[in-house]
Amino acid sequence: MINAARILLLLLLLFPLRGNADTTRFYLLEFRQDVDKSALSRISKGLKEAEKRADYCIIDLNTYGGAVDAADSIRSAILRCRIPVIAFIDIQAASAGALISIACDSIYMAKGSSIGAATVVNGQGEVMPDKYQSFMRAMMRSTAESHGKKSVVKDGKRTEVWHRDPEVAEQMVGRDSVLSFTPLEAIENGFCEGEAQSVEEVIGKILSGSKDGSEYVIERQEITVLDSIRYFLMNPFLQSIFLMLIIGGIYFELQSPGIGLALAAATVGALLYFAPLYLEGLVQNWEILLFIAGVVLLVLEIFVIPGFGVAGIAGIIAVITSLTFAMIDNDMLRHDGTFDIKPVIKPLAIVLVSIAVSICGSILLASRIYGTRAFSRIALKDNLSADEGFVGVEKNELESLAGKTAVVATDLRPVGKVNIGGKLYPARINFGYAHKGEMVVITSVEGGELHCDAL
Repeated sequence: MINAARILLLLLLLFPLRGNADTTRFYLLEFRQDVDKSALSRISKGLKEAEKRADYCIIDLNTYGGAVDAADSIRSAILRCRIPVIAFIDIQAASAGALISIACDSIYMAKGSSIGAATVVNGQGEVMPDKYQSFMRAMMRSTAESHGKKSVVKDGKRTEVWHRDPEVAEQMVGRDSVLSFTPLEAIENGFCEGEAQSVEEVIGKILSGSKDGSEYVIERQEITVLDSIRYFLMNPFLQSIFLMLIIGGIYFELQSPGIGLALAAATVGALLYFAPLYLEGLVQNWEILLFIAGVVLLVLEIFVIPGFGVAGIAGIIAVITSLTFAMIDNDMLRHDGTFDIKPVIKPLAIVLVSIAVSICGSILLASRIYGTRAFSRIALKDNLSADEGFVGVEKNELESLAGKTAVVATDLRPVGKVNIGGKLYPARINFGYAHKGEMVVITSVEGGELHCDAL
């Protein structure tokens, strides 16, 4: 009797396990945006989660394309995925979206959808030079080739044909005409497994052609509020705005030190630029430290070290390098130890253009805001005349002080005041620092300020 109870209990425990084993798990990723860094981050994470928790991954796709580098990275992530990845083209898989779809193991399309038109264009929609098209054609061919060949019977003979024909894929980046497919055309040319009007219908077709049971569960990728904010801040347009805030703020602060508003804008821009990339894993500590070091070198060059030399150049290089490498993966070395320059080109161009635009914009903005009513509230614009008790220093008097010795009245770090004949003058030491009470010699007069060297 006891043995029978044990057997019954064992059967009850085994049956649920068998039922769970027969349930097919699907992980659903919704891809309804331009192809950019935020899409790359979300899809890459989703594919890793799908490998751990599902038997299949379905990408519900509707995109008009986007950045080629991000599309290439998504394509590579799909090809490396250890479980089958299915693309469901709900409306469009154009341009970079076509490349991503072809990377998937299976493609299903809804009525009225299309796939193709993968010609590389710039931000204004203009066709890029042929070297870009050649690169895209090679990616389309290699992606199609990755699915291998299948055996079919043709004219009574068994032959091997491409599962996805590389030559057809290449025509989607045509030289003269660009190829796009409707669902029926895609099925006819081997770029679609069938039509479906919903994700559930796609799952039904997959299960009907496999040995898996009819029971399934769908797990959707969960996007938290923090994730949504992070992906929003990673938008390329916003990243360019943050870059201009950083550079423009630093430029304004160096031109008019002490106001604080420009420095605050630069700080906010740096936080908004680096924070989402740091949380995403694209930015490491060394890049943030390099940026800070670059800014410090620029400040030292302008306020401490006379002229513009090694420190200033090193500061500029450090800032540009940190901002550029923040946009790309840190694994820049190939397995053979060589450096891959291609991922650096676009981020570097964005940084350089943003710097140029921010500096030009800062100069233009400065000429506009200095005459506004709002600026007059924080800037002194009154005429300081002698009749009102204000006493200035004549230019000739200052120039006559060149060559004379003076006593440091306040520490020169590097700016302060010196005492000559019982009279105080603003001064700047050319090299290093000078403490109160030390002797200096006046070397020149520039902009109403005495320049001096320590004795």
